[in-house]
Amino acid sequence: MVYHHIEHIIAEALYSECGQYRYRLTIQHGTKRDGKTVCVIMQNPSVAGNIVADKSVQFLEKLIFRMKYPQFDEVTRVIIVNQFARIQTRDFKGTPDATGTKNDFHIRNAIRESDSIVIAWGKSNPYTERQATILNMIREYPGRNVLMTKKHPSRGTYKDFIMEYPI
Repeated sequence: MVYHHIEHIIAEALYSECGQYRYRLTIQHGTKRDGKTVCVIMQNPSVAGNIVADKSVQFLEKLIFRMKYPQFDEVTRVIIVNQFARIQTRDFKGTPDATGTKNDFHIRNAIRESDSIVIAWGKSNPYTERQATILNMIREYPGRNVLMTKKHPSRGTYKDFIMEYPI
């Protein structure tokens, strides 16, 4: 199934030179300007890019821009980064080479640029060492509202999906 970005979205993906890693996906709402930015951290990227979305990205666009969650009232930009930057849709293994050489740099920049952070790597995510590394990155930038999702966005429902994360 092909997923598309919701209307009024301008998406910009940043890939490695080899194209096997996506370090960042920036989603700007085209009719809203000068608002807040939220950084969403998931597990690993799929096919979402400038033109197409995937199930998780489309769900997040609807959640943030359409569903009237008070945490996202003033959000006009979303930066999606991942624990691992390797693009893979099936049988993902979070090995060190799946991280990508520039991933931590882009995660830190996304956190620094954001007003709030959403941890959306899912409850069943087994990569606890990588999670600890990213949580430490978040702690480097205090003052941001840190939230988490009840499930991975690909399995999400819009009701009561977001909760505070005690960092």
